Amino acid sequence: MSLQGKHALVTGGGTGIGLAIAQALAADGAQVTITGRRLEVLQEAATDNIHPMAMDVAQEESVVDGIAAAVAARGPIQICVANAGVAEGRALHKTDMAFWRNMMSINVDGVFLTIRESLKSMNQTDWGRVMVISSIAGLRGLKGGPAYSASKHAVNGMIKSLAADYARKPITFNSICPAYVETPIIDQNIESIMARTGCTEEEARHMMVGVNPHGRLITPEEVAHAAMYLCSDMADSVRGQMVQVSGGEM
Repeated sequence: MSLQGKHALVTGGGTGIGLAIAQALAADGAQVTITGRRLEVLQEAATDNIHPMAMDVAQEESVVDGIAAAVAARGPIQICVANAGVAEGRALHKTDMAFWRNMMSINVDGVFLTIRESLKSMNQTDWGRVMVISSIAGLRGLKGGPAYSASKHAVNGMIKSLAADYARKPITFNSICPAYVETPIIDQNIESIMARTGCTEEEARHMMVGVNPHGRLITPEEVAHAAMYLCSDMADSVRGQMVQVSGGEM
């Protein structure tokens, strides 16, 4: 199917996975609102079909006002991609409340607010797709990342519940769970691993690549292909699923 005329919202849409998904949606005819905290980054990605908007998913007022403005400009949201997130590892006994709350406010509260506000207009239409960019860490424990794993398990649970609530309605809910993807977050993780372990940059990168069974980092475009499949009519019966893009990780 063509997404011509559909309005899509992609949080964290200025770089990495979010940008790849936004570009794929736009190439198929959708009008795409991309959001993030750094407007200048979003503006670099802007095209005739990709519209930048500053929005902080951790702030309720920002999400409420931002999504209302996007709907007023481009119509009801029919594709919601809750992609914005933070990924950082820290041992639990070294985790203070500020670190924990920041992780949850972005990765869990941000997803909740994004979906809640998107559904206000989506519920008035006859077709919708909601997806969260979760993580393989939402399906199993991630060594060294208990807060991150907890946040991704939480959003996967949210998606399963919403899929049950909307089982007989024309809106689907799914998670995409990648393993390590070649994004700017990788560079941040490399620096974090080097600081914690004292290893070299090459050794830190090898640790992450080694998690992916096929021996390489996943590309953002591979995750975008999964998102496009979930937007298709062929995926109408794919509901409440944790779609793994993980190079064979089980």
